[in-house]
Amino acid sequence: MELYQLRTFVAVAEEGHLTRAAERLFISQPAVSAHVKALEEELGVALFNRGPRGMQLTREGQMLKPQAEAALKSVGDLLNQARSLREDLTGELRLALN
Repeated sequence: MELYQLRTFVAVAEEGHLTRAAERLFISQPAVSAHVKALEEELGVALFNRGPRGMQLTREGQMLKPQAEAALKSVGDLLNQARSLREDLTGELRLALN
């Protein structure tokens, strides 16, 4: 499972439509469809019911969406902490006079 698949899953769930999710993620609609399909295959469950009006979460998708959001938030928190560590100077400074 890849982070981009989780991002795509959450975007499609929130947008309810592949094209709108693709626009939001700045990727093509076929890529969004492929991400969702690959995630469904890896998890072994259908995440969406596909219909003429768009994509609706299945019961399984509704149950997994909060965990996907939590995983993405955790990754975001890790990245933010790493960025803040880069900005802080750490270590020892030794000055010597001759």
